[in-house]
Amino acid sequence: MAFDDLITKINMLFVEMENQPEDATQLLEQIRLELNKLRATGQPLPDDLVKLEERLEREFEAQAQKGSS
Repeated sequence: MAFDDLITKINMLFVEMENQPEDATQLLEQIRLELNKLRATGQPLPDDLVKLEERLEREFEAQAQKGSS
């Protein structure tokens, strides 16, 4: 592997690490952002992302209800 290729792969790993959400709240915000971009352009929404968004929202709602009890 050429040195330049190695540097490129390392840089890509750093970018991936920076874009990884630290918690579920950040993940939900990233999903909402991507889905809203797709909605704005009229593109079809990926079912798996929509389902994940719904699941995370339900989990947050359940946690909020437990916290207020």
